[in-house]
Amino acid sequence: MKYLLLIVSVFCLGLYVPAQPKEHITWKYEAKKKADGVYKVTITATLEKGWHIYSQNTGKGGPVPTKITFKTNPLLTLDGVVLEQGKLEKVYDKSFKTEVSFFANKVQFVQVVKIKGNIKTNINTTVEYMICNDEECLPPAKKVFDIKLS
Repeated sequence: MKYLLLIVSVFCLGLYVPAQPKEHITWKYEAKKKADGVYKVTITATLEKGWHIYSQNTGKGGPVPTKITFKTNPLLTLDGVVLEQGKLEKVYDKSFKTEVSFFANKVQFVQVVKIKGNIKTNINTTVEYMICNDEECLPPAKKVFDIKLS
């Protein structure tokens, strides 16, 4: 009888476990060799229809801007800033009461890196971001990538 009660209890608990929230965004990354010791690192965000991700340079007092950081690696240096490639939209957002800049559908974040010497290494990257649609915003999130440069 105890085993039957245990099985029924476990089954019932399984019915009440909330599903994982849908992310509405997918990520891909790649590193392409451009010259000896020079790589172009591209991180691509693809959003479901109706969702958008904020630019690194969105307005003050608004949503959380996208922030891309690279863990310090003594074997490489960053060349310039992270560039955004995609259709940038700027609108006045009533919820945030400020002009915001965002990308819908797809955006690529591109960083050129230079390796010191002829070696293989990785670049550890963290993307902090926030996505919204016309009805809601999801809490800020982080995505970590370990990208091989070889």
